[in-house]
Formats: sequence, C-alpha cells, structure tokens
Amino acid sequence: MATALVSSLRHAWRVEDLRNRILFTLGMIFVYRIGVHIPIPGLDPYVIESLIRQGTIFGLLDIFSGGALRYFSVFAMGIIPYINASIIMQLLQVVIPTVEQWAKEGEEGRKKISQWTRYLTVILAFIQAAGMTFFIVRSRPDALLYHNFLGYLTVVVILTAGTTFLMWLGEQMTEKGIGNGISILIFAGIVSRLPAGFGTMIQYLKGGVVHYFNVIILALVGLAVIVGVIIVQQGQRRIPVQYAKRMVGRRMYGGRSTHIPIRVNTAGVIPVIFASSLLSLPQTIAQFFTHPWIQAINNFFRYGGFWHESIFFLLIVAFTFFYTAIIFNPADVAENIRKYGGFIPGIRPGRPTREYLERVLIRLTTVGGLFLATVAVLPPIVSAISGVPNIYFGGTSLLIVVGVALETMMQIESQLVMRQYQGFLR
Repeated sequence: MATALVSSLRHAWRVEDLRNRILFTLGMIFVYRIGVHIPIPGLDPYVIESLIRQGTIFGLLDIFSGGALRYFSVFAMGIIPYINASIIMQLLQVVIPTVEQWAKEGEEGRKKISQWTRYLTVILAFIQAAGMTFFIVRSRPDALLYHNFLGYLTVVVILTAGTTFLMWLGEQMTEKGIGNGISILIFAGIVSRLPAGFGTMIQYLKGGVVHYFNVIILALVGLAVIVGVIIVQQGQRRIPVQYAKRMVGRRMYGGRSTHIPIRVNTAGVIPVIFASSLLSLPQTIAQFFTHPWIQAINNFFRYGGFWHESIFFLLIVAFTFFYTAIIFNPADVAENIRKYGGFIPGIRPGRPTREYLERVLIRLTTVGGLFLATVAVLPPIVSAISGVPNIYFGGTSLLIVVGVALETMMQIESQLVMRQYQGFLR
C-alpha cells in the first residue's frame, strides 16, 4: 500500500495540471497560516488564551481557526460564519420556493445561491465579531487599549474582513486547487494544532499528570477510531441495476449490468462541521446581553456540558439525513433508471424502485449518522477511560481530519484514473 501511495504521488506530480493544482493548494494554505499569526492591533492576545484554557466555546472555535483565535489574529473567527451561512441557504431551499428554484436551475442557479451565501457570510461575520468583541471587553476591560466606538468598530471590521478573505481563499482553492477549499482550510487549522497537543502531552508526562500507560490507551483508542472512520467513510451498498436489451434501428442496445453505489455516510464530515458551527451561535448571541434568562440559555449550551453534547449528537444525526437528502434523491434516480430501460432485479420500475431506494438510504444514513455522532461526542468518554485530560483534539477533529484527507485523496485518485494512471486505491 505504501509503495502504491508513493508511486501514485509520483505520477500525480508528473502531470502538469495536477501538479499546479497541488502547488496552488499548498500556496493558499501557506497564506492562511501566515494570516493566523498576524495579530489585531489594540488587543491583548493573552486574554483570549486564558479564556481558551477555561474550557469555554472559544476552545472549540480555536481548533477550527487553526490557533488564530488563541492569538486573536485577523483570522480569529475562521470560516465558521461561512459555514453558518451555507446552512441557512440550504435550509431556505426547503422553505422558500425562489431559492428552491435557483437550486434546480443548474450552474446559473448555483451562482445566485453562492452570491447570496457570500452576502449572508459578511452579515453573520459582523454579528459574530461584534459578539466576540463585547464579550472580551466585558470579561476583561484591560484587553482593549482603546475604549471607544472607533476602537470597537476597528476590531469588528478587521475580524469580518479576515473571515471574508478566508471565504474567498476557500473558493479559489476549490476552483483552482485540489479538494474542497473550505474543508481543507479547516483541515489545515486542525492539523496545525497537533504539535501543541503533543507538547501538552509531554508536559503531562513530565508533570506526572498522566503515565505512559494512559498515553498508550489513548493512542490505541485513537487508532481504532481512525480505522472505524475510514471503514464507514469508504463503505457503500451497491444496488444492482439491469438494463434490458432494445433495438434502435439495426443496432442492439442495453443488456448490461451495473450498480448504484450508495455510501454508508453520503454526507461525509459536513454534518459534524454544520452542527459545531450551529451550536456556537447561541453563545455568540448571548455575548450581547446580560439578562439572567439569556445567560441561563448560554449556560445551557455550555461547551462540554451534558445538554451541549446531547444536542450536538442529535444535530449531527439530523444534518446527516438533511444533507444526504440534498445529495441523493431516490425519486430522480428511480426515474432515470426507468427512463433508460433499467430495473433493479426483483423490484418493479417506478414507485417500487423509489421506495426500495428510500428504505436502503434510510438504513445506511441511520448507521452513518449514529456513527458520526458517537465519534464526535467521544472525547469525555475517552478521557475518562484513558485518564488523559481533554486537550481539544477529540472526535470532531478526528472526523474532519480523516474525512477531508479521504475526500482529497479520492479527488487525486479520480484525476489520475482520468489520465490512465493507477491511483491510490486498487
């Protein structure tokens, strides 16, 4: 496998177009990592670091921003507002007929949806930036050097501009690079936190907080989770389809067998990213108000709490079904099979085929959604089993890293196969 991987990477590097795409992606990641270390003027980054150590929602947001929040840099909010805007636009496709019509118009409709997603991203980024700024100033007034409207507005505008730039960067990576740009930015941010995680683990070992046995247990559990994620992400149910023979003029068409591959987890890691982003909204909005009942709601959604993890679990399952329904439409698939003279053995064309595909899809999506949700809420359980304190690299991070790596690898695989090279998978 390792030999095949090295050989495939060598072939990919020899293809000029593919090499340029890989270099472009790496270049954009380099630009992103530079921006992570550019601080916002007029703010004390040590205040944010203390908030992260306290186990607030900032700890999770810091993972998605690749450490940018810890330094309170220009990219401190990461790409979270764009993800929230994407969620809202996809929900609007179900509610508003105009947006639904855009989704059915092909390329032009997608352009309209993308444009409105950008507008909504800027609005959400401005709101989140204002919420973060007011929360920090209220918690630690000494964090901001200039306590006036212009000082607050400067911080909010810089944060909003940073997120807008990341949105543009991700779109450029998707268009001119390899893989999904937004996912790769999140992937790069999480991976960049690995050295800090290893450093923390070494400090735990030196300080006697944990022993080598605890670290071994943690590593074994992590390896088992990685293997499980790969199996589920790659697993699929192949529905056999048989096409009947038919005469067109003097030629015989059809008579071949094929299959419809339905993945166990069709939605990939998108539900985890969506659920994480959505759960950060209540705490962001709560920063504007000090009313007791609003703060009670804020505590209700406190990161790491029982209700937070329970709602997180349910949201992942719900988003898995929602996103799968957008990607795979059994009615359209059944109609296309019938239109081209195909049928599933033992199933009549038309409505019975649609109902059969729906049953299979529901079963697979249930397994995939429950697996994603279980892995995402594993950190407290794994921490209790291994005895290693939570260092903010848990199930959510693992799912995103492994899922994005697999999806990117499959895109390179498809590019190599198109050019008649053998890919990663055999």
